[in-house]
Amino acid sequence: MFEKYIAIISDWVWNIPATFTLVGGGVILLLYSVGKPLAYLRHAVGIMQGKYDKKDEIGEISHYQALAGAISATVGMGNISGVAVAIATGGPGALFWMWICAILGMVTKFFECTLAIMYRKVDENGEPQGGTMYYMEVGVGGRVGKALGVTFAALGLIGCLPLFTANQLTEAIRYLVLVPAGVGKEMFFWANAGIGLSLVLLTALVILGGIKRIAEATGYLFPVMVGAYMLVALWILGTNVAKIPAMFSLIFTDAFSATAMQGGALGSLIIIGIRRAAFSNEAGVGTSPMMHGAAKTNQPVREGLVAMLGPLIDTLVVCTITGLIIILGDAWQAGKGGGGVHLTAMALDKLLPTVGRVVLLFCAVVFAVTTLFSYSYYGVKCFSYLFGKRHVRGFLYFYLASILFGAMSSIGLILSLIDLMYALMVLVNIPVVLYLAPKVKKALDLYSREA
Repeated sequence: MFEKYIAIISDWVWNIPATFTLVGGGVILLLYSVGKPLAYLRHAVGIMQGKYDKKDEIGEISHYQALAGAISATVGMGNISGVAVAIATGGPGALFWMWICAILGMVTKFFECTLAIMYRKVDENGEPQGGTMYYMEVGVGGRVGKALGVTFAALGLIGCLPLFTANQLTEAIRYLVLVPAGVGKEMFFWANAGIGLSLVLLTALVILGGIKRIAEATGYLFPVMVGAYMLVALWILGTNVAKIPAMFSLIFTDAFSATAMQGGALGSLIIIGIRRAAFSNEAGVGTSPMMHGAAKTNQPVREGLVAMLGPLIDTLVVCTITGLIIILGDAWQAGKGGGGVHLTAMALDKLLPTVGRVVLLFCAVVFAVTTLFSYSYYGVKCFSYLFGKRHVRGFLYFYLASILFGAMSSIGLILSLIDLMYALMVLVNIPVVLYLAPKVKKALDLYSREA
């Protein structure tokens, strides 16, 4: 019953309030900035590479590490299973609406991550802290700003728990390893527990070392995980290049007809695409500013431009590749109305037998583990904002325990709960970003004249 009511509430919040706020906010920011941030993509790459770094700038991690950490949180199981869920429930057309949301998300991320640096605050230990809660508290100011910061942090404590990631990685290992090995269903409980405990130990080795160790780990693993996944995917697409035009035609046709969708309503299809895009690249949700707020820079616009690369890599590249593989392998038709990581596995099995399964397992593990690292930092930021740093260690132990819980829980409950938290975080974050947008636009105009 709890799962049922959470799903109903989550669907209602996403159906109108969150979707309207996320897309409407993105459109307003795009028009307000006249798309100017998008013209700086090449410059953003140069910033990420460290071409404009200065030794005396404030912060804990480099531009690259901030981007790698943020993308490691977004390029995760959502890119493997989240896309599969979107296409299985909404048809291939859901991918088109994920693209639209990603383009708007690039501009949204520019604004929110610029604010993360612009409104940094020194904490009780004398260390600069940046992120969503801080630009709410300092940027909006007064009791309203503080109340918004507290509300967002409370929602983030739940929304940034590793439940979905742990659950879907467990499912991936079960489907890719245990079932082919002949392990019976009666052993799944113990297998799930074993996988969960292994994830707990692996994650503990990194996250108990703080943001610098997390940044180092994700910085090393980020290019490996994206590179390996793209290499195999491009090989598959290259060997089926003649079918690519037809796949894109199907995506565009289905995006406006919704004939393949369960229920057949275009509005529902758009919402499915937006929900999964928000879950994938997190633009507008307010999580990424917490990572980018730790970047070593005194120039807010630079970090905003670097952050803009996140949705491009995450949704326009990685999610598109996953979607094309699922469509090419006809797996989405087999899983209509549901699905998860096993749909991507079905497609890879068909298109690249054995090798595809091994690569998916490797990528699923790396994607999931790096997400667990980054989400722990988000959780720590939210917890520290609410309760101070004294009891952070206790929160990290709770976070590790939640990995085990996620590995052994129902995907329906987890997906609905995290979706609901994301929707509420959007409703708190986007209005503040819009309110503070003139400050960002002024900073961008000044940066443009000086660059």
